[in-house]
Amino acid sequence: MIRAKITGTGSSLPEKVLTNLDLERMVDTSDEWIVTRTGIRERRIASEGEYTSTFASAAALKALEAAGVAAEEIDLIVVGTLTPDYPFPATACIVQQAIKAPNATCFDLSAACSGFIYALATAEKFILSGAAKKALVIGAEVLSRIVDWSDRNTCLLFGDGAGAVVLEAVEGENGVLSTHLHSDGNYWDLLYQKGCGSRHPASQQNLDDRLIYLTMQGNEVFKYAVRAMGEVALEALAANGLTTDDVSLFIPHQANQRIVDSVGKRLSLGADRVYVNLDRYGNTSAASIPIALDEARRAGRIKEGDIVLLSAFGGGLTWGAAALRW
Repeated sequence: MIRAKITGTGSSLPEKVLTNLDLERMVDTSDEWIVTRTGIRERRIASEGEYTSTFASAAALKALEAAGVAAEEIDLIVVGTLTPDYPFPATACIVQQAIKAPNATCFDLSAACSGFIYALATAEKFILSGAAKKALVIGAEVLSRIVDWSDRNTCLLFGDGAGAVVLEAVEGENGVLSTHLHSDGNYWDLLYQKGCGSRHPASQQNLDDRLIYLTMQGNEVFKYAVRAMGEVALEALAANGLTTDDVSLFIPHQANQRIVDSVGKRLSLGADRVYVNLDRYGNTSAASIPIALDEARRAGRIKEGDIVLLSAFGGGLTWGAAALRW
């Protein structure tokens, strides 16, 4: 049996730290309120001269090193992001140049916070079809560039960074067991960036109207996220004849501690089996799961044969899950 297996992980984060105390001096909020409502204590913010490709490339190189794979061996690079370096070309192509992977087919994928799961599912299908043998799957964001730093409802949530995995075709039972993707476009306007697309192209007026920044209806997103992430996680387990008792580690999208806790409760998973790092990084959108996966692997939280469950939810609305046997 051929499976797509994660053979290496990597992550990269800005050095600049923005704490809740820093935010107290920027907007009407407090450290206590932020921690109570979100679980976030600090987040990483890109400095001048750092871009989505900066972190994506660094994370990719670390993943390649961990896998013992040369960049020349990579035949597919997929970057999940909603904050590419440019509208075009794809940030994946910029990564290709940076890491010197001349043989890769490259493209970006936009599914907001579900971007890594979508990218993983896409790369897995390439491998299972025989169209690729070794792929880089990356989730990378510089959300600080589209956050309205005067909006206390959103600016405290988001951070920057990237995570990457090397996905290889292998024989055996270990690897990606299945991926499950869903969307509901009826609710696209719960979480979106209004400006800079074909409906509201870049202009001084749109800049003055602050259309370049993301907007979110937080309460509605919360309700959908808890239900969708829980349901798709159970779907992934059921598809493989597994139950939550079989799960060694659950890595959810790091959006909000209350969301993570609610989903964990729905899945009957104790805190010891749910990986959380959003207190240090905030919501890094498509980057959150691969950053957490890399941290968990390097910390020894995942061992061979473990069942690892991933689940995400994002704008679109989009949501998805992946079940892995490590």
